[in-house]
Amino acid sequence: MAFAKDLFDRIRSRRTQLGLAIRVTVAAVAAYAIATALHLLLPLWAVLTSLIVTQMSVGRSLKATRDYMLGTIGGAIYGGAIAILIPYSSEAGLLGLLVLSVAPLAFIAAINPSLSAATVTAVIVLLVPTMHHSDPMTSAIDRVSEVGVGAITGLLVSFLVLPSRAVRQIRASAAKLLELIADAFTELLAGLTRGRDNDALHRIQDGIGTAMVGMNAIGTEAERERAARLSSGPDTGPLLRTVLRLRHDVVMIGRATVVPLPAEVQMRLAGPLTEVSTVIARFLRSAASALREGAGAPAIHPVHVALQHYAEAVASVRQDGLIRGQPSDTAERFFAIGFSLEQMHQNLCDLDRVVGEWSEASSDKSARVAE
Repeated sequence: MAFAKDLFDRIRSRRTQLGLAIRVTVAAVAAYAIATALHLLLPLWAVLTSLIVTQMSVGRSLKATRDYMLGTIGGAIYGGAIAILIPYSSEAGLLGLLVLSVAPLAFIAAINPSLSAATVTAVIVLLVPTMHHSDPMTSAIDRVSEVGVGAITGLLVSFLVLPSRAVRQIRASAAKLLELIADAFTELLAGLTRGRDNDALHRIQDGIGTAMVGMNAIGTEAERERAARLSSGPDTGPLLRTVLRLRHDVVMIGRATVVPLPAEVQMRLAGPLTEVSTVIARFLRSAASALREGAGAPAIHPVHVALQHYAEAVASVRQDGLIRGQPSDTAERFFAIGFSLEQMHQNLCDLDRVVGEWSEASSDKSARVAE
């Protein structure tokens, strides 16, 4: 029983990936069936196109379909024109046409990767007639037809079969980032009193950078869905910008906490720093859970209180002259920590507001479904 529950939980945690696998399978089978029913010359290209355009989210499928169709049509027109306007009668002539077809389109694809399908299409339009004894115009029409069937099939499957919206994925991506930022923040502040595990910190920082790239890509897909009115929800911009600013806060704190504080300053600030670390990390993780579950934003009041206690402790340290006489780099780091925490405080307030907006959107959607 425990094994079955564990297996179910593992599958459930990968439901997005499982949904993609099902959509890809359905798209491939449907594309082959349609291409065969229409007696297309090479059903293979319909199947391959359906695999290419069936992506993790509807927004990504829209972009893949647009790019692949534009590249295919452009390549078919160019390849067909080259084959029709410049006849050849030998292998050397065909080789020359191949160079003339590939070189310009490869250059264009290097400038604009979204048109990379044009090169492949032009080559197919040029070479397939030599194998099937057909004319270039027919080859171009066949190629566009095959790709069109695959693209439309893949796009329809993305819409109809277990559709995955990028707006939903952005919640999970932002939540993961907030948890990584919480881990990094805890590790950084701990370094002020007990030293730092640089290897662990580098792993966390690298993970944040990778996750940021992924979240920005999903954000672009979510806005594409919103522009096409395929999904609703808050503008993803404020959420992306707030998480990015929190990422910058962690970088600034990392630079300010390269070495521990002087021993006497550590003793005075250990308690307030521990409170700040605990409270902010808890807030970030609670905000992550709220985004995932569509729950209300967590209470930010404890963050205000913890940072106020830290500010009072810093003022006491300065009043007692514990920073005077310290090396200039130590003093700079001391004040940089305070500035970084102040900036982070503002960004956490923004995060509280943004998470609240996303929670309200989830509540409104649930209410509409219930009605």
